[in-house]
Amino acid sequence: MATRTELPITPVGVAACCSPLTGGVLDEDSAQHLARVFKALGDPTRVRLISLIAAADGAEACICDLTEPVGLSQPTVSHHMRLLAEAGLVTREQRGKWAYFRLVADTFDALRTAISLDK
Repeated sequence: MATRTELPITPVGVAACCSPLTGGVLDEDSAQHLARVFKALGDPTRVRLISLIAAADGAEACICDLTEPVGLSQPTVSHHMRLLAEAGLVTREQRGKWAYFRLVADTFDALRTAISLDK
């Protein structure tokens, strides 16, 4: 079962062609959600985990393959992965006793659009 959170960054009243940051004022909910995503990415371990998943075969990684490269215990890596999943940056699929993670391309696309300075 994959877990995914949508990233509704584009504020109400702003054209989809424009960056939410330069196309108008973000509404409260969009600003809070965008801040949650940035907070999830504000930890160097979580950024490394994202990088490890992106570099893995098929852009998918088992939690068992993520602990050694970051030098943390499985429960600590699971905590970081839960925060990334709650921010909508990764999906989690349970296969037997192991969790597998994939990046959510749409979220990264929305994030790129949200912080673009293009008007």
